[in-house]
Amino acid sequence: MRIFWNKSVHENAAYYYDLAKDTKEKIAGVEKAIEETKKEIEEAKKIEKKQVKIKREKQWFEKFHFALTSSEKLMIGGRSAQQNDLIYAKYIDENDLFFHADIQGGAAVILKDGANAGEDELKEAAQFAACFSNAWKNANAGVDVYCVKKSQLSKHAVGGFIPSGAFAINGERKWFRAMKLVLKIGLGEKGVEILPELSTRNLQQKLLVIPSLAGKDKGALAKSLSKRFNVHPDEFLELLPNGKSKTTETR
Repeated sequence: MRIFWNKSVHENAAYYYDLAKDTKEKIAGVEKAIEETKKEIEEAKKIEKKQVKIKREKQWFEKFHFALTSSEKLMIGGRSAQQNDLIYAKYIDENDLFFHADIQGGAAVILKDGANAGEDELKEAAQFAACFSNAWKNANAGVDVYCVKKSQLSKHAVGGFIPSGAFAINGERKWFRAMKLVLKIGLGEKGVEILPELSTRNLQQKLLVIPSLAGKDKGALAKSLSKRFNVHPDEFLELLPNGKSKTTETR
């Protein structure tokens, strides 16, 4: 203990009394902060436990990218080159339409019963194909998309090789120019849904999702969305496009 020789005994005692008092108050403050942090951690654990992982029997199309149009026509898209080939080999019918972004790398998207779809639904399918393409990874604002019938697709090229997940296109294509890369995500009747922004289907608590090189990667965004919707992150991982994205409130 240091003694201040220029102070009286009482002044020295008062100094160390005040010092001890300040130290005690600081310790009490630290202890209070620790207790509050413990409470916050416990609350976070409770929230995490409450997050819902929807248990239900999955439909055949849920192994692909999928969504419903405004009039509930099914859209499916390959998650890989192998799935693109599988869709062509097993799941495309004569009345279906095939969509693909005009960029190397992307989902082969099928609009079931597309031959009987209106123009607005065709645009929804085109936007869906745009979003699940490498244009999203590149954070492009938009990309052209084309559409053809099943009869125009082929896995055989004269004098050439067609790689896995790709197709030869015969005849004229229907074009959808500069389709915006915007999806919306929210709660539908059966859980979390992701839709092209052009869809008029109603979602609760919906957000827009757009590509952004400064955004979050798929895993980080899934965790962020799980907190907002109180749904397990896996539900979002299955739906989001590959690449970095950010969310914004619906316009």
